[in-house]
Amino acid sequence: MDAVPAHDAFWEKLRRARPDLPEPVPEAWAFGATPEHADGLLELVLAGTKTGTASSIWDYEATGDPLPVVGEFSIILDGSGVPRAVIETTDLQTVPFHRVPESHAHAEGEGDRTLRHWRAVHERFWREHSGNPRGFEPDMPVLCERFRLVHPN
Repeated sequence: MDAVPAHDAFWEKLRRARPDLPEPVPEAWAFGATPEHADGLLELVLAGTKTGTASSIWDYEATGDPLPVVGEFSIILDGSGVPRAVIETTDLQTVPFHRVPESHAHAEGEGDRTLRHWRAVHERFWREHSGNPRGFEPDMPVLCERFRLVHPN
């Protein structure tokens, strides 16, 4: 089955159970840069541990992808590209990497949930997987996004 029809079918089925959701099919994406990242981070979302994510503003600029907006829904894919969850963006803050707060690191739910761990993992991620030629810098703008799990709930 083609990915887009699978996303459409997933959303259509969910909307039958939840008619309060908007009609347009939201963007579908996976966390991280590898199937392993996608699966591991999805499990944290499904467990309720992960309620935040961070993105490089420079990556958005390089790809031309639109920034998320508060109230926007997203279909979250597993590492195989299968729709598994829906989240709703609840808050967005742009801060320099070195000013990301401890509370955001905790909301991301990874490792021991400390800022020290968050910084090490995210610096490595942006050095290895950044979608822009600038890669990583300590003062790079980071979009800190908070979300809530809408489905499965």
